Amino acid sequence: MIYIDGKIYGKEDAKISVFDHGLLYGDGVFEGIRIYHGRIFRLKAHLDRLYNSAQAIRLSIPMEKDKLGQIMQDMVDNEKKKDGYIRLVVTRGVGDLGINPYLCKKASIIIIVDNIQLFPPEYYTKGVRLKTSSLRRVGVDTFDPRIKSLNYLNNILAKIEALDAGCLEAVILNKEGYVTECTGDNIFFVHNGKIMTPPCYIGALEGITRGAVLELCLKTGMPVEERNSTLYDLYTADECFLTGSGAELVPVIEIDGRTIGNGAPGKITASITKAFNRLVEQEAKVCQ
Repeated sequence: MIYIDGKIYGKEDAKISVFDHGLLYGDGVFEGIRIYHGRIFRLKAHLDRLYNSAQAIRLSIPMEKDKLGQIMQDMVDNEKKKDGYIRLVVTRGVGDLGINPYLCKKASIIIIVDNIQLFPPEYYTKGVRLKTSSLRRVGVDTFDPRIKSLNYLNNILAKIEALDAGCLEAVILNKEGYVTECTGDNIFFVHNGKIMTPPCYIGALEGITRGAVLELCLKTGMPVEERNSTLYDLYTADECFLTGSGAELVPVIEIDGRTIGNGAPGKITASITKAFNRLVEQEAKVCQ
């Protein structure tokens, strides 16, 4: 089921103009959102991030948050979707072949309700290997990565490097050499029982799942800190895991040929994963 500017289409019939600036220039913003137990996970947080991203690039979304959220939930209900994924896209809309955004008369809203599987199931129990990309994160002085824009080339090129090296994900550093995130996930690591993750202001997306994990750590008393970290901190970590709406929580067992911990998913990672699964169930029940 695909929504485009007020109309519902099947997959084969869903089309946009070739003059849409989202296609021509990557001019737009998006969200990837999970559906659990028939409810949209952290809908408000996703909509807040979408509208903040749009505000940052001076893109006016032609719909109020509450209405947009209700349309999405109605689509989930109509599809009887218990578990799945939503891709919410807002483009600058139809313009011409020039770059001038003011020639786009109205932004376009696209909602796709479907499924997603970023990692094969076995990696959630066995863990994944990572490679550090040779590419650097676009600096916040150029374009703040906290804006979830349609231009993901920086991430895609890093992903290509990882896949070419036989890995499913890549670690991306900023120009100062600090760890920022992976191509589609935030990254956490553990040292001596303390959970750490890079701060978003140095070049990482403010992940919704990342935020949920930070909340869980605080509520359960697990020590957690946002701090600048280098590859040394990752290489010498006791545990490491990734978070993301698409990926959920994925353990990491190796980075650049260095074994993390004992080479198997760690106990703290498993504990956080269980706590996250309970949180998902609890929030779905509250929304029902």
